[in-house]
Amino acid sequence: MELGSAAQGDVPQLVTLLGILFTQEVELAPDAGRQRRALELILADPSRARIYVAREDGKVVAMAALHFTTSTAEGGKVAGLEDCIVHPEYRRRGIGKALLGYVLEQARTEGALRVMLLTDGDNLTAQALYRQLGFSPSSMLAMRLRLP
Repeated sequence: MELGSAAQGDVPQLVTLLGILFTQEVELAPDAGRQRRALELILADPSRARIYVAREDGKVVAMAALHFTTSTAEGGKVAGLEDCIVHPEYRRRGIGKALLGYVLEQARTEGALRVMLLTDGDNLTAQALYRQLGFSPSSMLAMRLRLP
């Protein structure tokens, strides 16, 4: 397995992975056009976000993204962890844990002071993995407003 940054040529495989992820998450729905546009924006401007991947035999089998911003509470750069997905055929092999460990090390290298994430309340498998990596539940409530 190889861990690293996503490249423009990976976009079709990333769109496929996001399609799998967004069919699993209650509040999201896959839209290949939207996902493709967002991925291209991210890859074009690494100062805003980075996409990391795990590859096996040259195929992207997992992905995760770090989105950067500045926190007044932390006094500096922070990151949001999104789009964590391992292709179903490659699960239970430690790929997700390895990729997330790599991503968290990249966040440290980038100078991020905190990493936050959202996960479905019933996704106990993901929550257990995040806890293993040092994440803890927050008392903050996530809320959403979609703008037209």
